[in-house]
Amino acid sequence: MTDLLALPAADPTTTEGSAAWAAWVGERAASELAAARALVEQVRTADPGDPRAVLRLWDRAGGHLGNAAAVGSLLGNVHPALEVRDIAETAEQDAQRLATEWSLDRGLYDVFAALDADALAGDPLAQRMLAKVRNDFRRSGVDRDEETRARISAISERLTQLDQEFSKVARDDVRTVRVAPDRLAGLPEDWRAEHPVDEDGLVTVTTDYPDAIPVRMFARDQGLRRDITTAFLERGWPTAEPLLTEMFALRHELATTVGFEDWPSYDADVKMIGTGAAIPEFIDRIADAAADPLERDLAVLLERYRRDFPDATAIEPFDASHYQELVRAEQYQVDSQQVRTYFDFTRVRQGLLEVTGRLFGLRYEPVQVASWHADVASYDVYAARGEREGALLGRIYLDLHARDGKYKHAAQFTLVDGVAGLQAPEGVLVCNFSRGLMEHDHVVTLFHEFGHLLHHVLAGHGDWFRFAGVATEWDFVEAPSQMLEEWAWDAEVLQSFATDASCAPIPAELVAKMRAADDYGKGIYARTQMFYAAMSYWFHRDPADTSAGATPPDLTERMIELQGRYAALPYLEGTHMFASFGHLGGYSSGYYTYMWSLVIAKDLFSAFSDGALFDPEVAGRYRDRVLARGGEADAADLVADFLGREYSFDAYGRWLRR
Repeated sequence: MTDLLALPAADPTTTEGSAAWAAWVGERAASELAAARALVEQVRTADPGDPRAVLRLWDRAGGHLGNAAAVGSLLGNVHPALEVRDIAETAEQDAQRLATEWSLDRGLYDVFAALDADALAGDPLAQRMLAKVRNDFRRSGVDRDEETRARISAISERLTQLDQEFSKVARDDVRTVRVAPDRLAGLPEDWRAEHPVDEDGLVTVTTDYPDAIPVRMFARDQGLRRDITTAFLERGWPTAEPLLTEMFALRHELATTVGFEDWPSYDADVKMIGTGAAIPEFIDRIADAAADPLERDLAVLLERYRRDFPDATAIEPFDASHYQELVRAEQYQVDSQQVRTYFDFTRVRQGLLEVTGRLFGLRYEPVQVASWHADVASYDVYAARGEREGALLGRIYLDLHARDGKYKHAAQFTLVDGVAGLQAPEGVLVCNFSRGLMEHDHVVTLFHEFGHLLHHVLAGHGDWFRFAGVATEWDFVEAPSQMLEEWAWDAEVLQSFATDASCAPIPAELVAKMRAADDYGKGIYARTQMFYAAMSYWFHRDPADTSAGATPPDLTERMIELQGRYAALPYLEGTHMFASFGHLGGYSSGYYTYMWSLVIAKDLFSAFSDGALFDPEVAGRYRDRVLARGGEADAADLVADFLGREYSFDAYGRWLRR
């Protein structure tokens, strides 16, 4: 195993420390980009008679480029010092600029066009690599004239800037509501203890998840629920709209310039779904399948709501979370505040490691290494069974609590992609959880996101950077993580780490009620997801050509129209949730991915029979044939290899109707 990356030992919270970090980021990016450039110069003069060697040079150059982009993306989202975040974002821009430059270089394209694919017979991964590289060039527009290539380059650079600016707006726009403490009735005692009264006799509630979600669920004061929901849905407004409008228009221009009808068609061309036109078809299929479950869910919710508001014809959107919680408590006997008492953060984190270690044959050893914040916990990952038993597989960093200037959602970030003999995989989990008791939904989220981290580490031991880590089609990326959520719903699994203050494990009967209560809201969940997916698709499908002087579309109006067509809940007057919907950046037109992946995840999980969640044969086969393969084969083929058949909609349909 190669050495792991050494991060600066300087304290990132001091002036001197942040300067040291800034220098390290700049030097890391510069050295990696220089190494990438040197290898690409070798590609230009390499012997075409050895296509495998040419491809290897290109792949290694891509690995160095990825190292620069990864450190930029990660530290631009998590480092506490603004100076470091700015330099990191510049590093990511520089890496993207160089990638674009290469993609539009006709000389480089000619090198790969001239390679003899037949000479790679017997090496299917090298053949796959050549096909991928040629397709990359085809999609880049390298065959266009010089003026067009220059325009494509300018668009690509501007899109990187816009994506970063939009992410920054969504990350940094934290809004607050200040309330008298008596308005916090219903909130858990531990939450209230963490929110002291200030010198004005008020309590500040932010729109960060650890604040906003409990308030929306538990606060008895309807006005407070309305205020925090409104503030939450207003994040990013109005700053984000012109950024998004320009982003959508430029993506459309880029796609049409390289020969596609629109951006969704361009984006879907390299995904499992295949075509842009298939996206709205999939959205409508899920929306139709969820129609009856949604009707049942809303009827139950409205019946409970009318006990408090007899004249209501629909539930107010700012009341939905609270009344869903009341339904679970009253009809399913699930009190989320009681449930929280079993999910102490420290025990949950350790339980996650024990569960996934047992499942996949791994051992996590805590290590004291330098990182960007004192909250970060680091572990080296070892193989605990199989042919590689005892081998170091990589390193993970868990950055799991909210703070100013940090990415506001939950995601896995790459620090280093892994390739056998060159560098070990290192990944980072970035979340925003409470330091004390967790909602069970957050436990599920932690399992989900850790699934991405495992995918990254386990698929970091092949021969090609191109296929390392989570390198599969983007609409399959969520499936392994969604499947891992199932272990956060099993009573025996939960009882191994979910204990209350007296060390009593969570009762199996309570877990069964939690599962039944979770089933109650599936129709609402599915239609909400389809609203998000439709917004993601149609914002990109019909952008205004602002370069031709057209009037930009009103994104709020479009959002309201799509919400009315697909969503479970009505629009909250005066809000603009798209302005902080960060997935419009990274997922672009492909937010349907989450539900597409869930369909596959339910099918994958069907291989684990009841009571056999730790079957070593099934788990090992899944680990080796799906996770560890990364992007070495098409996702549909990986799934078929594991299941012994093609994936189907059946398991998802049964789950949705249950």
